[in-house]
Amino acid sequence: MDAPSPRHDVFQAIADPTRRKLLRLLGEQELPVKTISSHFPMTRTAVSKHLRILSDAGLVSEQKVGREKRYKLQAEPLLELKRWLAYYERFWDNRLAALKLLVESPDSELEWNRPEGARSTEPAFAPQDE
Repeated sequence: MDAPSPRHDVFQAIADPTRRKLLRLLGEQELPVKTISSHFPMTRTAVSKHLRILSDAGLVSEQKVGREKRYKLQAEPLLELKRWLAYYERFWDNRLAALKLLVESPDSELEWNRPEGARSTEPAFAPQDE
């Protein structure tokens, strides 16, 4: 029988800025909820709810140490996000390469800024003296 899938996926879990900050904090060290809460302007209960969502997505683990629970980053599920972003990274690479070609081309010097139909030998814009 297959293991049950997480209730929250990685994308849902990192959608909230507070949870992203939690992940960064837990990436540095394992911490109890009391210490984690001191980094946020919210109640410990609210921080616990965020930690539960991260835990449901497999991004944090909790371990009981004495009377307190300690939370630790589990970065492996972030590989799903990395793979998804890597696919779209090629689009940015293509756009940046095209921009570089345009900017560095001697033929296109300021032509792309000139209004359509303009025949002036002057650039479409002049640097402002400060």
